[in-house]
Amino acid sequence: MTESDNPIDRLPPLNALRAFEAAARRLSFTKAAEELNVTPGAISQQIRHLEEFAGAPLFRRTGRQVLLTDVGEATLPLLTNAFEQLAEATHVLRAPKRRNRLMISCAPSFAAKWLAHRLDKFQHLHPEAEVWVSADIAVVDFAGPEIDLAIRYGGGNYDGLRIEKLMSEEVLPVCSPTLLEGDHPLLTPADLKHHALLHDESPENDPSCPDWASWLAARDVEGVDSSRGPRFNQSAVVVDAAASGRGVALAKKAIAAGDLESGRLIAPFADGTNEIDFAYWTVWPRGRTQSPIAREFIKWIKEEAQSDQVVGV
Repeated sequence: MTESDNPIDRLPPLNALRAFEAAARRLSFTKAAEELNVTPGAISQQIRHLEEFAGAPLFRRTGRQVLLTDVGEATLPLLTNAFEQLAEATHVLRAPKRRNRLMISCAPSFAAKWLAHRLDKFQHLHPEAEVWVSADIAVVDFAGPEIDLAIRYGGGNYDGLRIEKLMSEEVLPVCSPTLLEGDHPLLTPADLKHHALLHDESPENDPSCPDWASWLAARDVEGVDSSRGPRFNQSAVVVDAAASGRGVALAKKAIAAGDLESGRLIAPFADGTNEIDFAYWTVWPRGRTQSPIAREFIKWIKEEAQSDQVVGV
């Protein structure tokens, strides 16, 4: 085979292929630009080069909307699969260097309040493991080689990923035990009018998750101003504020579990719990072959989550 016969030499630029795959998957040049951290103009230019290479249009532009042509639709799944395989190949190339290192991505509140104080159990079982926790609100990009798996909180619809449910979630009022004492002890939901309400304004969008207004209305509680009280954008901060006695939080049970178990928090109302649709999921790319230490971690964390739900923590 001569140099000119090498099929690699006939490939279009990788940046053009990445720009097309992102724009075709999202049907938006703007969203593709945000994903790849470039300008929409750069996406348009790369796709124009690719269309010149193909000798055919890849998109149909109808007003402000873009749709795929037949050629574009046929190309997209092949490219998506190719980039997934490239990511997996990069992961495999780095495997000897990583050895027993395991990088886990999850939201800060889940990392701080649920995962962190359990990790010593896993380290005791697997002292050779080097566990890294990347706590970030942003959704992890598995295109890079660093992240092995992620724990996501949501509805469970994650394209291109293998998904295993970790545990369900529910919401309930929690507070410091000190709020059961004093001039206005918190004994019934009506007593909330004497206490600050703490609001969890985390960025998740779960329509089934109650706020204070809907929680009070469902229990026919009147005379409580549901709009008052401070708001926090992370669930862990809401829980910590409640544990310090600043008020009553409507908290996610998994995030409050450690403080409930230790006695820093109590659930003052017997009928205060609301089940919600969102849950916690363990996710990783479909084509990825997990390392032995990653497989052990997935097995262990599922057992931990199941144990919590069985005992009702």
